[in-house]
Amino acid sequence: MKRADVVIVGAGQAGLALSHCLGQADIEHAVLERGRIGERWRSQSWHSLRLLTPNWLSALPGSPYAGDDPDGFMGKAAFVETLEAYAGRWQAPIECSVEVLSCRRTGNGFVLDTSAGAWSAKAVVVATGHCDRPAIPFGSKIMGASETMSAALSIHASRYRSPGELPPGGVLIVGASSSGVQIADELARAGRRVTLSVGKHTRLPRLWRGKDIFFWLCQMGFMTQRPQDLANPESALRQPSLQLAGRPDKADLDLATLQALGVELTGRVRGIADREIAFADDLAVQIAAAEAKQARLLAEIDRFAGDARPGRPEPVAVPSVRSRQLSLTDGSIRTVIWATGYQRSFGWLEPLALGADGELAHQGGVTSVPGLYALGFRFLRKRDSNFIGGVGADAQAIAAEVSRYLGRKGQQAA
Repeated sequence: MKRADVVIVGAGQAGLALSHCLGQADIEHAVLERGRIGERWRSQSWHSLRLLTPNWLSALPGSPYAGDDPDGFMGKAAFVETLEAYAGRWQAPIECSVEVLSCRRTGNGFVLDTSAGAWSAKAVVVATGHCDRPAIPFGSKIMGASETMSAALSIHASRYRSPGELPPGGVLIVGASSSGVQIADELARAGRRVTLSVGKHTRLPRLWRGKDIFFWLCQMGFMTQRPQDLANPESALRQPSLQLAGRPDKADLDLATLQALGVELTGRVRGIADREIAFADDLAVQIAAAEAKQARLLAEIDRFAGDARPGRPEPVAVPSVRSRQLSLTDGSIRTVIWATGYQRSFGWLEPLALGADGELAHQGGVTSVPGLYALGFRFLRKRDSNFIGGVGADAQAIAAEVSRYLGRKGQQAA
């Protein structure tokens, strides 16, 4: 059995940031990764993906951005190279291709059963990321359990790679947050007929008052808001990702720009039956809610900046005629892409660590199981906890928690 004082599960940006912080504190640890460093960036995203945050905001602890394009947006391959270089620079003790199958508390700490044998640890940090398992509505009807979707290819956005790898013909994209609008944009520019099913979404301009929108969100303290600072933290946790893209030209990407490319907008998917997809008549309501939220935030930025900026982004036009139903039998839709987000999978943890909803239960990354911690999840300690640039402060805080815990154990043992 292999041993380490601390085992970190996951070698993405969160796990690597914590490894750096533990290393700086001389805490012996190991990082177990079921794939390669940054595996989800490698294998669960499309080829042309760029980071949504500008380079100046995508730094990790001990490694501030030092390139010549701080306002640019790194491509996924370049970011994976950055993660690998970061791990190498700090000699992170990473074991790749090691999947953790179970983790259970014992009298002296934890035992982790893995695909490469057992490990023991005094403390464990779950850094497996917020985007773990694809969440697909009507899953039993679309993933081969019936013939409902047999007339079209049905995939989650994590399996989309490029327009050329899809069957010819029209594409229905379900979900209008960051992944959905980016995929719709790429497909429309490739000449595909695209229908976008729009639910709750958050629209913001890429640039405002000559600065990236994240400049203002950071300056105003929005990104570092803690759950306890908010009137309704549960609602904030459910907020969809921003309709943004890290394009070199820094152009907006929202429903208005997609309409200009010929993308057809429709309401939420409300049902699938007999090879027919039915849509709710809620498109106007969803658009109005997003427009109102954008107007409030831009007005707040203007007040912060000290003066009002005339004009606002062009409003999204609600189509006068929109689909209430699409047939998968007439050949007009050959692919359905579900850009409907992710869930977490914690079946390998003991039930005591989980809440009634199956999520890892914690307060600021500290669970009720002594020695078990979390890192890299959305709103873990603040609004940007799952952002590349936000995980560093959380990693430092969790490293301090781990250090105190190990110190207490040493004192108790003495």
